[in-house]
Amino acid sequence: MIKIRELVKVESLEEAWELNQKRTNKILGGMLWLRLGNRNVQKAIDLSGLGLDEIEETEEAFSIGCMVTLRQIELHEGLNALCEGLLHDAICDIVGTQFRNLATVGGSIFGRFGFSDVMTAFLALDSYVELYKGGIVPMSEFVKMKRDNDILVRVIVKKCPGHFAYLSHRNTRTDFPVLTVAVSDCGGVKKAVIGARPGIAKLYEIERMDKETAERLADETPFQSNMRASDAFRRHLAGVLLGRAFAEIQGKE
Repeated sequence: MIKIRELVKVESLEEAWELNQKRTNKILGGMLWLRLGNRNVQKAIDLSGLGLDEIEETEEAFSIGCMVTLRQIELHEGLNALCEGLLHDAICDIVGTQFRNLATVGGSIFGRFGFSDVMTAFLALDSYVELYKGGIVPMSEFVKMKRDNDILVRVIVKKCPGHFAYLSHRNTRTDFPVLTVAVSDCGGVKKAVIGARPGIAKLYEIERMDKETAERLADETPFQSNMRASDAFRRHLAGVLLGRAFAEIQGKE
């Protein structure tokens, strides 16, 4: 279990960043995955007083503070109208409502978890992360970056109307996903994302949404086995889910 010696509610991002440079300190999000670990934390860094728990809309984008909960995103009408419910569909089966009321988007994205529905969905959008020291970075680049002690301040989703689809397979409804798929056709750019491989989600830019493309991506993507499914089953499932997602988008055009 996690043991916290001191809780520090910071008054600025600079204070949080300075504290976070020490390995024995840790930034708190919703505490839902962190609490399952077995480590000692000297100072737990609380960002809740910095006003980063809101979703703001401008003419060009939605700005999602790092302390925004998954439930807020799931229910946000404007954000989900933009992406045809993609984010709602990706989030609504994550554990349960109580969990989603606590889990934060900052923790979900910064953790770059291999099982993440959230990462799969955001990679299909025109999305970016704003890092306190690292600036604004495309989500597609952020997932490849080495983990460091920077702070994820917010997630930015540019407004790009298009068509979107999200599908996942779970052995039971609220379990971790066996496989996740997100597909988008936005501004002439077609994307396909395969997540829960069980490694971190893979993003592809594609030219067509057809059966051949679905089969090719399933063949090219690296998969692994774990307690939930074999790599062979995940490969087969990827082709099936991609095919269904492509058909869903074509039905909207």
